[in-house]
Amino acid sequence: MLRRIFWRRALRRFGLPERLLAILVLMAAIDFGSNAVLFDRASNFALRSDDAARIAENLVIASRALEAESPDQRPALAEQLSSPRFALQWRAHMAHSDDALPLDRLRAQVLDAAPELASGDPRFSLRSLAAPGTVSGAMLLRDGSGLVFRTSASQAWTLNAGRLAVLLVPTPLLVILAWVLFRATIRPLKALVAATSRVGAGPPEPLAERGPDEVRRLIRAFNRMQSRIYRQMIDRTQSMLAIGHDLRTPLARLRLRLDNAGLDRESQSDMVHDIDEMMHMLASLQAYVEGEGRQIPAERMDLAAMAMTLVDNAYDQGYEAIYTGDDSLVIEARPVTLRRAIGNLVENAIHYGGSVEVAVRRNGAWAEVVVSDHGPGIPADRLEDALQPFVRLDAARGRDTPGMGLGLAIVKRAIRAEGGTLVLANRSGGQTGLIATIRLPAGVPAVAAQRT
Repeated sequence: MLRRIFWRRALRRFGLPERLLAILVLMAAIDFGSNAVLFDRASNFALRSDDAARIAENLVIASRALEAESPDQRPALAEQLSSPRFALQWRAHMAHSDDALPLDRLRAQVLDAAPELASGDPRFSLRSLAAPGTVSGAMLLRDGSGLVFRTSASQAWTLNAGRLAVLLVPTPLLVILAWVLFRATIRPLKALVAATSRVGAGPPEPLAERGPDEVRRLIRAFNRMQSRIYRQMIDRTQSMLAIGHDLRTPLARLRLRLDNAGLDRESQSDMVHDIDEMMHMLASLQAYVEGEGRQIPAERMDLAAMAMTLVDNAYDQGYEAIYTGDDSLVIEARPVTLRRAIGNLVENAIHYGGSVEVAVRRNGAWAEVVVSDHGPGIPADRLEDALQPFVRLDAARGRDTPGMGLGLAIVKRAIRAEGGTLVLANRSGGQTGLIATIRLPAGVPAVAAQRT
């Protein structure tokens, strides 16, 4: 147990450079060991005694015949002496090559069978992987010319198999080692990438420090960073909520005092309107600072019924409000934040267009809520700006707008928290007005009945 802990801690201290160096050293050791084994096997390679005697006999006959013939006749004579099992070739000038795999024990076998060949210094080697089972060799004649020969040896396939293994085994072994190394390295990096998408969405979840030393230091720095970000977000949220709460109290007192201030009706109405606008601004700021409400669990809710209720409330207040679409559309969502988001769109439509049209329908795997008005709309180049917090498009939407430019930003954050999207578009076909389309995942099938 202690030994396992020791090796685990030692491995953690190995960074990427050290691990790569270890792989290179291991591969060099494997290559050296494989070649040493192969050379040892080649040096001790031996044929059956009859095969060795056959090679010796052929070399003795060929060397004697070639030495007795004139040089210009030797190439043709070597070809005549060749057979399918023993090929010969005469060369006027030849030097032994050292790039082949020598077969020393086979050489000793042949010299034992024909000692007179020793003067020609015959050498045997395993040369080509393309011709498995083939033994090649060469020897010098008395006049300095050479005899190159090639013969078939059934036992030689084991040596060629060893050569092939030396060439091929290191490659897959290196691939396997690299795969193990990078998998061990990438696993904590994948967890780190996944964790970055959750930063700021809730309390920090520290990651376990795993992997090479460089990755562990990166994870440690990330854990500290997300803790700092979370503390800053909490401090900011608490500060903004405290400021909003503290400001709402004196505003409420100020509004009560206006009743006994003895002001004329018009002045008092204007001041009450200003106080209400400030209260609305504080409410918007509080809703935005409180975040997306991810900590609230989603539940089954009827999106169509919620939209109908908002339309009925607007109609009861004397506004022109129309609902079209499904009578029921059940989805999984957070009712409070979603009601606030759709309610903001309905209020905006009534404020800018004087009326609102709301449609709820299923579109494949999505539930769509379309809120439209007949107001001035938004310039096409400012549609994206309208979704940003603290952006006021007064030139397009009127200057008597209460709030701080957070209405659409709140809607966007709430819809994003549900895994949906919010798209703004102006009416087409020469009509004025804005169309806001909300798309939400509709995981629970429902039978839609049309209500107009």
